[in-house]
Amino acid sequence: MTHPDLNLLVALDALLAEGNVTRAAKRLRLSPSAMSRTLARLRATTGDPLLVRAGRRLVPSPRALELRAIVGPAVSQALAMLSPQERLNVPTVKRTFTLQTSDGFVENFGPRLLAEVAAEAPEITLHFVQKVTRDGNRLREGTVDFETGVVGADLGPEIRTQSLFRDRLVGVVRKSHPLSRGKMTAARYLAEKHILIHRGEAEKGPVDADLAALGLERKIGTVLSGFAAALTLARSTDLVATVPDRHTVNLRTGLHTFALPFPSRQLTVSLLWHPRMDADPAHRWLREKIRTVCTCNVAR
Repeated sequence: MTHPDLNLLVALDALLAEGNVTRAAKRLRLSPSAMSRTLARLRATTGDPLLVRAGRRLVPSPRALELRAIVGPAVSQALAMLSPQERLNVPTVKRTFTLQTSDGFVENFGPRLLAEVAAEAPEITLHFVQKVTRDGNRLREGTVDFETGVVGADLGPEIRTQSLFRDRLVGVVRKSHPLSRGKMTAARYLAEKHILIHRGEAEKGPVDADLAALGLERKIGTVLSGFAAALTLARSTDLVATVPDRHTVNLRTGLHTFALPFPSRQLTVSLLWHPRMDADPAHRWLREKIRTVCTCNVAR
């Protein structure tokens, strides 16, 4: 099947609007002879004369009258689709964005992010969903728009990332826990039972990798999937939670926090998204808003 030249729609729009070959040619910056040839092609393609001479002027055929109401809007829409997007009018954007994050991120950055988005873009709705893996599949599938966290080794190379802030691991116990008093040492830390926060990765986690590099291993008392649950458990048991510092500031209220008594890596928390959203103005605006909110919270 031979597909018609869609460029003919632009010429047809000009001819039907002007009703004159010379004026249509001038409108499209063509020569009158080129426009005459284009009109001949249009007649052959549509099987209709379209514009018929009546004295010194051209009059539209019935088919041309039908097309005139359709072609103009169609050409306008096509040109809009193929033109750069206009500057975003943030207050009028009506969208829903889904962020896959840890519970600690929502607790510490969610209130300010929601407040600023509501103030500047009241028609944008944010949905937060719990992060369970770090492979980026939900970004690829389009079921989430953003993800936050430490970039995993199994993340696909096409996923875009932007660093938000640096974090470090800290130990957390209840206020009356024996570790809340006296000098912290690796021996005291390892003598207690610990909460392993595990989201399905093959390795246990960064703290276990740091200990393993020193030939050490902690005793795991239980396994959970989130920071909030780990800190809730630490609040009412003798278990030790080891969590990211800045992610869990608000969650640790009323608990005792201590620096880890052994060398531990810093964590780079990043914002992740799929490249198909790179040029989307609203997505780009929200990316910058998330980055700003995280930077401000960390600076405080």
